[in-house]
Amino acid sequence: MLDPQAAEQIIATHLAQLPIESLPVGQCAGAVLRENIYAERDQPPFDRVAMDGVALSSGAAASGRRRFRVQATQAAGDAPTALTSAQHCIEVMTGAVLPGGCDAVVPVESLRTAEGVVELQNGVAPAPWDNVHRRASDCPQGSLLLTVGNVLNAPEIAVAASAGMARVRVSSQPAIVVVSTGNELIEPGDPIAPHQIRRSNAYAVTAALRQRGFHRVADDHLPDDAAQLSERLKRHLTTHEVMILSGGVSMGRFDLVPQTLEAIGVKCLLHGVAQRPGRPMWYGTSGDGRSVFGLPGNPVSTLVCLSRYVVPALYRAMGMPSAPGERVALGAPIAWPKPLTGFIPVRVVHDEWGRPWATPCPTNGSGDFGALALTHGFVELPPGPAEFVKGYVCRLYRW
Repeated sequence: MLDPQAAEQIIATHLAQLPIESLPVGQCAGAVLRENIYAERDQPPFDRVAMDGVALSSGAAASGRRRFRVQATQAAGDAPTALTSAQHCIEVMTGAVLPGGCDAVVPVESLRTAEGVVELQNGVAPAPWDNVHRRASDCPQGSLLLTVGNVLNAPEIAVAASAGMARVRVSSQPAIVVVSTGNELIEPGDPIAPHQIRRSNAYAVTAALRQRGFHRVADDHLPDDAAQLSERLKRHLTTHEVMILSGGVSMGRFDLVPQTLEAIGVKCLLHGVAQRPGRPMWYGTSGDGRSVFGLPGNPVSTLVCLSRYVVPALYRAMGMPSAPGERVALGAPIAWPKPLTGFIPVRVVHDEWGRPWATPCPTNGSGDFGALALTHGFVELPPGPAEFVKGYVCRLYRW
């Protein structure tokens, strides 16, 4: 049976990279960049005033002059003016171009002003380039600002806009369908019999995808019926790049998903991973490159497999160079008796020095999804039997 790293590699090898689309920069929040972005101009593009005050010649102040007549006012966005003499200064606002003949800005709080004349307060000695953001000091024109694979969050959007990018080439959002299976599942709010359970996995999977920025997510529910499964799954494969199924992938008589998928042309690439929970996980691809993830139906298994395999694979398909991940130290010892990779839910807490610790929160089996509430994710432990001490460093996957 495959270990998690081998399963991850198979998925990475076969999940097709998503196409590129060009979007207005204002619609790219959370998208993955698929082109490099370079500085349109020097940044700043001019010597920029960094504080409200007056611009003057520092040499005039160094020669002993303490009083300067205000020649003009220059705001941000105004065309630059120039000093007519070193006896003058120009009132300036933050963001303005530094006027010609000036090499320093004295802030308002360091001045006394009366009848159009400013006087430097005692102890104020302006030096060249005080309170001036020099041209190209951030980066020169043509500098590489953002690279392929960067996620466009607020700072990156600002950088792209400052580079003059009205439209940006990014990874297209995948069309994803989440399908739950099982005759026992009843929608929240509908009447329910004692032998039935609520349909919750699909809601959890959909929520996890949307909170990570995947917005084109649909969901469906199918009974344990081979004909209906075949017809609906085949239809979904024509309209979605990725299908995520919950349930029906184990070895029971009514676990019909694997054979149904193979019957409609989805090739099985892995079925079963040496891990707990989530051992029966299934993955395959259709003839035209669409990916299908069959996640075990127990709720903890579903979310573990989603976070461990599906989300990182989707990130890679969108052009990220590597899957996001964290490493964290265990906040308490834990014994892992199984000869399988272990996924243990944890709550991440910070000590008085701000260091994160992963406190194990074991569940009462893979059906105990209530125990996941208020946890932050799970850690991955190597196969046991083994005792892992407090401070053992392992990989953390967030829900």
